Amino acid sequence: MDIAVIGSNNIDLITYITRMPEEGETIEAPDFRLGFGGKGSNQAVAAARLGSSILMVTCVGDDLFANSTMQNYRDNGIDTRYVKQVPGASGVAPIFVDPEARNSVIIVKGANNALTPDDLEAAAEDIARCELIVLQLEIHLDTVRAAIALGNRLNVPVLLNPAPATKELEVEWVARCEYFMPNETELALLTDMPVSNLDEIREAARTLLASGCGNVIVTMGERGVLWLGSHGEELHVPQLSVDAVDTVGAGDAFIGCFAHCVTDGRSIEESLRTANAYAAHSVTGHGTQTSYATAAEFEKWRAEREKS
Repeated sequence: MDIAVIGSNNIDLITYITRMPEEGETIEAPDFRLGFGGKGSNQAVAAARLGSSILMVTCVGDDLFANSTMQNYRDNGIDTRYVKQVPGASGVAPIFVDPEARNSVIIVKGANNALTPDDLEAAAEDIARCELIVLQLEIHLDTVRAAIALGNRLNVPVLLNPAPATKELEVEWVARCEYFMPNETELALLTDMPVSNLDEIREAARTLLASGCGNVIVTMGERGVLWLGSHGEELHVPQLSVDAVDTVGAGDAFIGCFAHCVTDGRSIEESLRTANAYAAHSVTGHGTQTSYATAAEFEKWRAEREKS
């Protein structure tokens, strides 16, 4: 296996709106789509479609959504040996997308809360064969901490995406990760420092490097991506200009592609540039995982873009 993704799965309930309703108001929306989501699953599917072999460690409920989620994993070639079914509802995410492609998301964790440190230990032998562990915060924080500790024990590098943001994540656990990938909001919450411009983001990121983290990679929306490495490396990758129709899942597309590239032996710089382009491509399509390209589709789009 190339990558162990320890994290969430959700069913995305995507409503395309003209505007958000006021309190007590009912309005009509022009479109609705049902899709597969959850930060863990999104990142796993993006990496799998690009050619990585993925071991998924997660929990589904015992409802109608569970079988669909399992089939989606199989359709994408993801190893489901450690996908556990538990009583109750699967995770869901009502998502609202406005005409400018901006999105608002509500997460209902459901079965994702049932993933425990014991589940990780049950998968430890296979996780040890992976080149990277990918984590997010849509599962219980104790399980995230256990996954970081497991990666350290097994000498498997850990990539942590601290989303959704929480002040309960201690810097000492960030310091034990090889790759820490926050957005500006998450960086500000963890460091309690301002992030209104690139210089402030850089200073906040440096405090995490000083704590022991190997690489801090900050996704900054329209400002692109900033990487600071523990050996003084620094790179700012500007956002690519595309005609966006739906930005849901773009950050997960970025992380999934980055994870694929670094485990494929590419440099961090090349991985960042490729992931930046892959995320840009994802916002040109509707939905979350439905907008994630295969390697062939992505390379064709990238080549056509370079010609134009």
